[in-house]
Amino acid sequence: MASGLVEGKIALVTGAGSGIGEASACLFAVEGAAVAVADLDEAGAERVAAQIRDGGGRATAYGVDVTDDAAVSAMIDAIVAEYGRLDMAHNNAGISGTPKGFADLTLDDWHQMIEINLTSVFVCMQQELRVMAEQKSGAIVNTSSGAGVVAAPGMPHYTAAKHGILGLTKCGAQEYARRGIRVNAILPGSTRTPMIENFMAGNPEVEQMITRSVGRGELGVPDEIAEAAVWLCSDRASFVNGDSMLVDGATICR
Repeated sequence: MASGLVEGKIALVTGAGSGIGEASACLFAVEGAAVAVADLDEAGAERVAAQIRDGGGRATAYGVDVTDDAAVSAMIDAIVAEYGRLDMAHNNAGISGTPKGFADLTLDDWHQMIEINLTSVFVCMQQELRVMAEQKSGAIVNTSSGAGVVAAPGMPHYTAAKHGILGLTKCGAQEYARRGIRVNAILPGSTRTPMIENFMAGNPEVEQMITRSVGRGELGVPDEIAEAAVWLCSDRASFVNGDSMLVDGATICR
């Protein structure tokens, strides 16, 4: 029987209670990893973990606020205590926010976006790298966005956060490359997740506008994004480090 891409490894996925994170957690399991399923929504995380266990995989759910350094540190310690190590992490938790121009954006809007979409990645990376550096091995994938390389209209806070993730990714890759650790980012295009469904709010005109912006003319699905994340964490991507991989159906070609 052929082994999976990440057979026998231990993976952490944040924001794993739905959407891209759920798809990523499930695919890590299908490809042979034990999965720590983390989400602020503990019930959502447990649902996904139970789904993995029902399919014959190994998974543990963690309800955690990834902006809370102490909570993230405790989670990482719990994962290592249960599984013995941490081989891979997909830092995926985030929010889309509400479109607002510079003049209308409040400091509260700004701080919330930066805290959840950028600071959380920094917090998680610090704790993940702490363990991986001791192991002298590991792979991290951070979820950025097409807004990590181009401006998202009316969303300066979201654009800044997603650009910032690429900066963290490159710095982590450069600093830890000689310690056996790889850090990459995926930049999903518009993908049919609960987040984007909430944004479209059932408005066919909004959905049509978003769909038309996608290069291939249709939204992505979470499984397509998960494939990139799992591959980047696998040994098949052993020489890929510090990369920002667009997974967007030819929406942004650079």
